[in-house]
Amino acid sequence: MGKKALAFALGFFAVLVGVSAFGAEQVSAVAGISYPKALGLIAAGLTIAIAASVGAFSQGRTASAAMEALARNPGVQGPMFTQLIVSLALIESLVIYALIIAFFIMGRLG
Repeated sequence: MGKKALAFALGFFAVLVGVSAFGAEQVSAVAGISYPKALGLIAAGLTIAIAASVGAFSQGRTASAAMEALARNPGVQGPMFTQLIVSLALIESLVIYALIIAFFIMGRLG
């Protein structure tokens, strides 16, 4: 990982943590729920939001690469279709795991 990418990742993480903490204080003050519970709800929301966006991006890149390969060599449509479906299912399973983790975070709060 390059220095710019690492700096961007650290800055992005710092912004998420700052926004989460600020949002949790606002939610806890308005809704009358405890600060840890509000922070947990925001963490669960961020977990599924990030997982869904990264999963959608990955599925788009996978489909794009498959269509490009099919355009170059249409004779491999059968085997490539099977591999495409399996890879898309594996990407989607990671998003489902994030959803389960988000439910787990919310379940620990109540």
